[in-house]
Amino acid sequence: MLKVHLELRENMDIISYKKKIFEIKTEKEFNNLALTLFQYQYFYNPIYKQYIDLNNIQIGHIKTYHQIPCLPIELFRNKKIITKNKKSETIFISSGTTSNQKSKHYIGDLELYKRTILNGFNMFFGNPSDYVFFCLIPDFNKNPHSSLSFMCSELIAISKHRDSGFFLEKKEELINNIKQCQQKKIKFILFGLSFEVLDFAKKSNLTLEGGVVIQTGGTKKKHKHIIREELNEKLKSIFRVDTIYSEYGMAELLSQSYSKKDFFQPPPWKKILIRDKTNPMNIIGENKRGCINVIDLANIHSCGFIATNDLGQINTSGFDIIGRAQNATQKGCSLMT
Repeated sequence: MLKVHLELRENMDIISYKKKIFEIKTEKEFNNLALTLFQYQYFYNPIYKQYIDLNNIQIGHIKTYHQIPCLPIELFRNKKIITKNKKSETIFISSGTTSNQKSKHYIGDLELYKRTILNGFNMFFGNPSDYVFFCLIPDFNKNPHSSLSFMCSELIAISKHRDSGFFLEKKEELINNIKQCQQKKIKFILFGLSFEVLDFAKKSNLTLEGGVVIQTGGTKKKHKHIIREELNEKLKSIFRVDTIYSEYGMAELLSQSYSKKDFFQPPPWKKILIRDKTNPMNIIGENKRGCINVIDLANIHSCGFIATNDLGQINTSGFDIIGRAQNATQKGCSLMT
């Protein structure tokens, strides 16, 4: 059985694989590409291989993506997770209260990340060049290791509109630019950290007719916390719009998910699974709460199979984020010390 996997591993064509993941249309296609990536990363990702071997997982028994082991996300904090012979082009660092709690995602293919940004956005909102982007996100030039700032920088660049940019420290200019877009009937997107968007909404006294609002995480600020549904209802009321969109991503992933209403939708090359909180190897079904596993086929050069500490559930409409489970994958981490 090992010989078969070795042959598959040696024959993986990364150029062809990158093309195929953005052409996925069926469950079977996703499954085949997920298994291909699993076999590749088992042999070429030393940390992932060590985790699988220490857990005595028989790779020859894995037939579907539901059975693929997911690496505890905590390992991004203290291990360099990158495939052999691949140099990182940049490093994305997660937010954290202290430096030793921050994850590091070594990016082996920045152009691939740019492609996931464009393709994912296109699926949900159309071509970024059709919009002006007003980002209430820290400026990428000052935060070169923020994956979110990089994403916004890329959307701003694709927009090619002179008014697109970062406005966290330019609120008066932002108000004027929004009003100009509304007067000229130019489509625009206000994209920002949750509390920053809420603060701007309260202070600006603007209606956002003709615009799209996308809030992304950051529902904690100092000792304050607000759930996403409550936040979105407040924003709808203040901005006087029918819909507030949300984005779900993290430094350890290259692909984003978006929600238009209650549930997030991943792009075709990404899957969300729910695992049992007490048994990290047990995947549970729909409408049951547990911890979120993510399969991101764009994570070719790091790890495409990640066990997060987010709590959630899935159903036919998508997936929902309920909260955070501390040390939900601690058992896996203890094996790697």
